[in-house]
Amino acid sequence: MKSQDIRKAYLQFFESKGHLIVPSAPIVLKDDPTLMFNNSGMAQFKEYFLGNATPKSNRIADTQKCLRVSGKHNDLEDVGFDTYHHTMFEMLGNWSFGDYFKKEAIPWAWEFLTEVLKLDKDRLYVSVFEGNEAENVPFDQDAFDIWKQFVSEDRIILGNKKDNFWEMGDQGPCGPCSEIHIDLRSDDERAAVSGFSLVNADHPQVVEIWNNVFMEFNRKADGSLEKLPAQHVDTGMGFERLCMAMQGVTSNYDTDVFTPLIEKVEQITGLKYTSNEVKNISEEQNKINIAIRVIVDHVRAVAFAIADGQLPSNNGAGYVIRRILRRAIRYGFTFLNTKEPFINQLVAVLADQMGEFFPEIKKQQTLVTNVIREEEASFLRTLDQGLQLLENVVDETKGTEVSGVKAFELYDTFGFPKDLTALILKEKGMLFNEAEFDASMQEQKNRSRAASEVSTDDWKILVDGNVESFVGYDQTENEVKITRIRKVDSKKDGVMYQIVLDATPFYPEGGGQVGDKGVLVSANETIEIIDTKKENNLILHFAKKLPENLTASFVAKVNTDLRINTSKNHSATHLMHQALRAILGTHVEQKGSLVNPKNLRFDFSHFSKVTDEELQQVEDFVNARIQEQLPLIERRSIPIQQALDEGAMALFGEKYGDNVRAIKFGDSMELCGGIHVNNTADIWSFKIVSEGAVAAGIRRIEAITGEGVRQFFASQEELLSEIKSALKNPQDAVKAVVSLQDENAKLKKQIEALLKEKAKNMKAELANELQEVNGVQFLAKQVDLNPEGAKDLAYELGNLGNNLFLVLATAEEGKPMLSCYISKELVAEKNLNAGQVVRELGKFIQGGGGGQPFFATAGGKNAAGIPEALAKAIDFVK
Repeated sequence: MKSQDIRKAYLQFFESKGHLIVPSAPIVLKDDPTLMFNNSGMAQFKEYFLGNATPKSNRIADTQKCLRVSGKHNDLEDVGFDTYHHTMFEMLGNWSFGDYFKKEAIPWAWEFLTEVLKLDKDRLYVSVFEGNEAENVPFDQDAFDIWKQFVSEDRIILGNKKDNFWEMGDQGPCGPCSEIHIDLRSDDERAAVSGFSLVNADHPQVVEIWNNVFMEFNRKADGSLEKLPAQHVDTGMGFERLCMAMQGVTSNYDTDVFTPLIEKVEQITGLKYTSNEVKNISEEQNKINIAIRVIVDHVRAVAFAIADGQLPSNNGAGYVIRRILRRAIRYGFTFLNTKEPFINQLVAVLADQMGEFFPEIKKQQTLVTNVIREEEASFLRTLDQGLQLLENVVDETKGTEVSGVKAFELYDTFGFPKDLTALILKEKGMLFNEAEFDASMQEQKNRSRAASEVSTDDWKILVDGNVESFVGYDQTENEVKITRIRKVDSKKDGVMYQIVLDATPFYPEGGGQVGDKGVLVSANETIEIIDTKKENNLILHFAKKLPENLTASFVAKVNTDLRINTSKNHSATHLMHQALRAILGTHVEQKGSLVNPKNLRFDFSHFSKVTDEELQQVEDFVNARIQEQLPLIERRSIPIQQALDEGAMALFGEKYGDNVRAIKFGDSMELCGGIHVNNTADIWSFKIVSEGAVAAGIRRIEAITGEGVRQFFASQEELLSEIKSALKNPQDAVKAVVSLQDENAKLKKQIEALLKEKAKNMKAELANELQEVNGVQFLAKQVDLNPEGAKDLAYELGNLGNNLFLVLATAEEGKPMLSCYISKELVAEKNLNAGQVVRELGKFIQGGGGGQPFFATAGGKNAAGIPEALAKAIDFVK
């Protein structure tokens, strides 16, 4: 059974059981500050489990893209070394929100696996929670009794808290779970050792394929459990493992989920992958297998993350994606001998393979391919740089053990991997101190963990029920009551309080727009609100202190100055998006934005630099829409399909409901939950201040509106006044600057000519200073020239013969530079290399450099080191 058919069979089965089939949420989470990525099937449904929102159906089924590479669930370092861990994986799920429970969920699981898929019952084992006396959670008798209807007791394992009690996190909904495991070993192996003993023992062929989580409890901040008001079912089934079981193989990588990608890697590299059925492979082949598994796994995670809107970067979720891709690149570099970008070629295979169920990968194929190609090229350059730095470390090392601290610096600063460092050193008969490396790594992790440590108290509920609402589209001030509060303590921000209001006018951060600031005012006090965010469908107002009387009536007042400026920038962002599509082409899609009171930032797909002429056209387009005084047409709640049919732009990677909010200014129409001006005239003016590349195929424009434009023009006017004053107030400032530039160019030419003449004059003087060392004409001297003059002098002296070894030092404006010239004949005869010479001597001036074998230069920071560098130069010809 093909993987596509298995996926279809699952969804059709649960559709027949009254489940609504919903699409996968994006792999990148944009509205959950507690998670970077969707790391489980239930992540997109957290607000329903918490009771903060109502699902559109009490029964839902889906297949969810998941990523486990950070935080509590992190499988990254296992990937490639075994046959069943992955960074990205699919989780087939069926969900009950206060509807059915154990007596339906367990029989349906058994029915699907044994009757629809016809898996061998004799290979299946099940587990139930054994209970935990310390936490007052009893043995799951209900699940045990239900399972006895389908399997004998000798196939029911009693699992502990680690294996059979699932928790969302340190706090929140949780409950016992009942798993189904399959034994895929041969009949002989099964006869020799019972599969019962291998369940949850990390055996690669005895694996969990189904997990029914029965959400019954809420974990509080003090660790205690309380009963949830409703019982839920959260089912997760590992799609890749199920494919392994259905396709009669013993490795996820031998299924058709991965084999097309593996075949493409084999075609590109000329190396072969051996399936898990082949035993006793060589150590060399095992390394190839691991590298190929790493690459085909990681490309899926990276490609889908980019397709869902997360570009590789140096921080946050973007850094995690970059790290995954770099791990794949270095495995190819080290073990598959791939020195050029190639992983990007796998995207086409992935798009053909998964485009039917996940259309985003097909739609974003070109962008994903280009971004990965650029990342590959960049990191391969970094690896080359790391190789050179490692050479320097080796040269400085006495003995055969390199400092683990130095090895960690290479890893931390340049991303140079530990295993590659070990491999290169091994070839030189060396190693590095792993204990020091690990200690440095742990120190960094401890610093990072300490910086991000957060402790969150339980919610204190002041008003029961889901009474919270947002009134900020119509009001910036409203009478409110506090419905719940909690304390949050972090290393970064200190003690903060999160306040939830019954009818808040404060807009929570989202859709690129920053959260509102303002105050809560009662008869007796004023509480400053320093930020507003949304978490699990609750709007959280952040304050440094709580009101003394939590039950009092308050007036929530948004800082309208900040709100108005933000709304101008947000509306201008929509108009600019329209302008870019009109001027550059409809391939332009928004890939990210930031809207705050000061400015706006807009990332978009486009494959070349936007010219000055095009930028001016965009600016003129937006300002024309401002001049047209277009009124805001807001559709507060419109069916999403109707909005799309009417031409509304939906932003890729965003999660939309059945009904959406549509914002229209003239011909610009977008789905958007943000705050906007009532009329484009309110924006006043629009000005682009910068344009540049963010990643391959992604450009970024930064712009200002309103007061920002006024301040910009005022500063430009002041700058022009200062320039005129410096030029003695000429009538035509431009003409005066051009004249100054012309005069400067003439003077530069005169100086260059004088320096060349000076170099020629010095030639005869220095020729007399040459000394013969081992048959080589040698000179190392500091000269009063600029670096270009030193180069000219070196070549002039080089014409005197074919056995010259020359090192000249300059220190123009205190910046030291070493230039080395070696006659080409000497390079060949004595195996000398000017690049190596300057790299070695460059250490004395705290710098480095390189060049050709016969001429190279090195710059540095320490001019005081020049005499020692010159003194050491003779060592190369002795």
